[in-house]
Amino acid sequence: MPSITAIKGRIVYNSRGSKTIEIDVITDKKFFGRASAPSGASVGKQEAQSFPDDNPKKALELFTTNSKKFIGLDPADPKIIFDVLRSIDNTERYTKIGGAIAYALSIAAIDSAAKSLDVPIFKLLKPRKPYKFPFPLGNILGGGAHAGPGTPDIQEFLVCPIGAESIIEALEINFEMHKELGKVIESIDKRFTYGRGDEGAWAPNVNNDQALELIDKAIKNCGFSLGKEISLGIDLASSSLWNEKKKEYGYVRQGIKRNTQEQIDFANDLIKKYNLIYLEDPVHEEDFESMAAITKRNPKCLVTGDDILVTNTSRVKEAARSKSCSGAILKVNQTGTLYDSMKFADACTINNIKIITSHRSGESSDAHIAHIAIATDSKMLKSGVIGGERIAKLNELLRLREYDLIEGMADLSTA
Repeated sequence: MPSITAIKGRIVYNSRGSKTIEIDVITDKKFFGRASAPSGASVGKQEAQSFPDDNPKKALELFTTNSKKFIGLDPADPKIIFDVLRSIDNTERYTKIGGAIAYALSIAAIDSAAKSLDVPIFKLLKPRKPYKFPFPLGNILGGGAHAGPGTPDIQEFLVCPIGAESIIEALEINFEMHKELGKVIESIDKRFTYGRGDEGAWAPNVNNDQALELIDKAIKNCGFSLGKEISLGIDLASSSLWNEKKKEYGYVRQGIKRNTQEQIDFANDLIKKYNLIYLEDPVHEEDFESMAAITKRNPKCLVTGDDILVTNTSRVKEAARSKSCSGAILKVNQTGTLYDSMKFADACTINNIKIITSHRSGESSDAHIAHIAIATDSKMLKSGVIGGERIAKLNELLRLREYDLIEGMADLSTA
């Protein structure tokens, strides 16, 4: 059995230049694992809290004080890491030690364990075949909390290469779409500065309707057909639009307000008009009833919960009871530890809710979520299209094709 022999944490920076926690775990005195915690811009109220009192230094000090408790543990067992963390912090959202510590420690431990056992991380988390690659879900145009003023209210416009037969072909389709969309934007805006949002998506000065028109033109320019080579997805990030006091969704940049029924109608119209394969957070994070109505109306679209589920097992069970979602975002740092997120994935699978493993807008260059996507049978991996911290995850998928352990592995899930 492998055993943790050394552990160290530090403050580093994520892709937005914000402070985060990085932890090193050494197993059997020589096998090195490392992980840095990501962070989101559009954050659900029920997510694990990254730092106590928003103070990374305080989180690191508490971890350092308790670090000896992890020496001698089996790094290949996420439950053991979870149990010791919970002996230090038993708050629901890791408000004492911080979700960033929980994330970085649990991922660094499994990274170290995988190296000591000479197997890929996904093999440790899911010992038996079949293994399948997720479809890369690429953010090509963005707005909302991920981009600046003048960009669309809608947070993410996404492409999914459903016609691809291999992960290589899938990535090439997404890259081609991103490049062509940049050319299309430049053709209508000669002052376009090639600005991009947090996740590498183009961030042009257009409204929601214009954004969809530009993407439609780029699809045609590439010679693709909607529903054949490629499908579209949208993340409305509706909690960031919701005004609880006024009970309305404010599309401020487009000057539009929608009540709950109008928001439902808007979501349904988007799915129908653009034949969406994916729609994330079409209503705010507490509206399970409206999510259920949209899900029921659109059985061919993955109506996906992010802020409404926050990778929380109890909330996905509630969503299953109310039939609120057909898809669920898995973000390890939302729930804290790897163990928490694997429990969430199990609950999704039991309830036939498709999993979409996702990055965060503030990311590290780590590639661990590529393994988590495979281990959880994720339908899609949402990791952006370009940018070093995004490409890191995608390149890892390419490397995983070379493992003898997954010889005969289905290249992509069925769309």
